Amino acid sequence: MNFPDGLKYTDDHEWVKVEGNIGTIGVTDHAQSELGDVVYVDIDEDLAEIEKGNDFGTIEAVKTVADLYAPLTGKVIEVNTAINDNPEVVNSDPYGKGWMIKVELSGLSQLDELMDVDAYKAHIGQ
Repeated sequence: MNFPDGLKYTDDHEWVKVEGNIGTIGVTDHAQSELGDVVYVDIDEDLAEIEKGNDFGTIEAVKTVADLYAPLTGKVIEVNTAINDNPEVVNSDPYGKGWMIKVELSGLSQLDELMDVDAYKAHIGQ
């Protein structure tokens, strides 16, 4: 299982990679592994903002559907529409091509509430 350092993680198994004030958000390798084969990702292409703790879409695997929860608050600047036609990339490359959305963060201090890689590993029992 892959746990990249330098990312922030949530209890709900989303990850955030921050560059400047832009956060790229996706689901963790652990999450995609627990879900199984991802067959559909539903994120509104016109999504304008996300608010921490609220859902911003769903991810569907063969046997289950799960909500995607916003780890941060901010303005959505890009939705990865490529995963609409190729949702299995979430399984094969969750930290790369399988990202979900990019957000202009409303404040960097909200990152302090997220877990680092060691805390996330402990959270899932690794």
